Formats: sequence, structure tokens, C-alpha cells
Amino acid sequence: MLIVLGGLPATGKTTLARLLAGRTGAVHLRVDTIEQALVRSGLARHPVGPAGYVVGYALAEEHLRQGLSVVAESVNPLAVTRDAWRDAAVRAGVPYVEVEVVCSDPVEHRRRVDARSVDIPDLPLPGWEQIVEREYEPWHRERAVVDTAGRSVEESLGSLLCVLG
Repeated sequence: MLIVLGGLPATGKTTLARLLAGRTGAVHLRVDTIEQALVRSGLARHPVGPAGYVVGYALAEEHLRQGLSVVAESVNPLAVTRDAWRDAAVRAGVPYVEVEVVCSDPVEHRRRVDARSVDIPDLPLPGWEQIVEREYEPWHRERAVVDTAGRSVEESLGSLLCVLG
């Protein structure tokens, strides 16, 4: 199965993706990690553009074809990125679930943005203004929504697990 987690930075995607992958034994694909590896290689600079996503789609499909479940985690700001994850699952012949992770409380969301630290060396983290001004297309097809505002990590993971059945 492919589980796609998308949403703005600092909503809790990475935390939930890591916990979900650990709980289920799935592969965790994080586009931030891929993009920073491309930058370290000298082949790209930030912003990387579509390259990190394209690598992610290929890795997801490869893992899915091997019979592994994948938790793919990225902002997924555009419909085309969401479609590409879905297409990887379809080509691999596996089911997929799309989950938008949100933090509906702007005060809490901003606090998270201001308090977080870099966990990938040299990865530039966007500030609050960059996050609220970034292009982020509305979702136009069915997806699950996990709102992390006012919830503990365990409560948010519980909501995600309920969505996944």
C-alpha cells in the first residue's frame, strides 16, 4: 500500500510518517531528505524544483513492486504532485490512501514553525511568511484529513491509524 502524507510545513507530517512507518514496517520516503541529498551532490540548489519528487515517485514505485508498503511524505502543494504519487501506486498495482495533515490553529502552527529545529543537516527551513505565502492548491479529490492542532502526537497518530482502517 502507498500512504501519501501531504500538508504545509510544521503540521506534523514527518513525525506522523516516522511513527506510522515504525508501527507498520513500511518504508518512509521523505522528499526533504531526497532534495537535500541532491543539493549535497552538487547537482541542485534550493529550491530544488521537481527533481526530489520525481526521485521519490520512482523509489516509491520500486519499493511497492517489491511488496513493501510506503509512507511518502512531502508538502504535495500541487495537484500534479498528488497525481504522480497516485500514478506510482496504480502502476505498481497497489492501493493508495492520501492524507492531508493540517494544523487548523494558526497560533499553534506558527509556534511550531518558530520552535522546530533542523533534523537534516543544512536543510533550509521555511519561516512563517514563506509557509503562508507558498503556493498550495486545494485538494480536489477525496482524501483523509488529520488535524494535529491541540492534539498530542499519540492522538494524531491514533487518528491517522483510524483513517487507514
